[in-house]
Amino acid sequence: MTTAAHPTRHQLPPAARKAKRRSAALGLLAWAAGISFCLPALWMLLTSFHSEADAATNPPSLAASLTLDGYREFFGGGGGPTPWPPLINSLSASAFSTVLVLVLALPAAYALSIRRVRKWTDVMFFFLSTKMLPVVAGLLPVYLFAKNTGMLDNVWLLVLLYTSMNLPIAVWMMQSFLSDVPVSIIEAAQVDGARLPTVLARVVAPVAGPGIAATALICFIFSWNELLFARVLTGVVAQTAPVYLTGFVTSQGLFLAQLCAASVVVSLPVLAAGYAAQDKLVQGLSLGAVK
Repeated sequence: MTTAAHPTRHQLPPAARKAKRRSAALGLLAWAAGISFCLPALWMLLTSFHSEADAATNPPSLAASLTLDGYREFFGGGGGPTPWPPLINSLSASAFSTVLVLVLALPAAYALSIRRVRKWTDVMFFFLSTKMLPVVAGLLPVYLFAKNTGMLDNVWLLVLLYTSMNLPIAVWMMQSFLSDVPVSIIEAAQVDGARLPTVLARVVAPVAGPGIAATALICFIFSWNELLFARVLTGVVAQTAPVYLTGFVTSQGLFLAQLCAASVVVSLPVLAAGYAAQDKLVQGLSLGAVK
């Protein structure tokens, strides 16, 4: 009794060999594209460990000696200002605004997906239309409002602004995620006497957890990276990390190594949050794409 041997590469049909070569070529192309996207970040990381003299050379030297002087200067080791207040301001504004966005977006998405209100498509278009206004067009009215109400250089003003800026995006994303929540489990909870807050907190939120996590992470990133409003509306007390970074570009010159070190430190919270929630982020974004 003979057994059929597995076909070797030379025994494969021409179409299969062509498809295999095409798949390998696409894989190499994907790796090359991924590495090319990572190169600027890796170069910034390497430059952050160089001295200012080595970082300013043209062309830059890969074999330059490594040092932590840039990080020491950033954290005030040379007698300069400390970055902790701007970092805490950014963290506070981003975290509080993200929590507010989730609290407001969850019931709104529930009303637009599971218990749909009348003309819900018009409501969705209204949310989308709020993102069509250029941000700079609303800068002057917001500045005048903050000045007249005494809220200039106030972190809570940034919390309100970031909440209003991210709320339409959150409603759009969560509406798609909540559309896949089975209505039967919601009706079963309501039969057992659960009210709307209980249904949202104990039924809808756990089922739509990946989508909520993806929405929260995106809102946090948008808030953390926002520069225009923070630059105009804050001064010293409520200065955020992106605004603090712009201080390294002065008329006296560009402190490249220190700027790269500061950029690495400011990027770490977002990278850490994305790494911690990567499984839920991919699952939530994939759910929205399939939907």
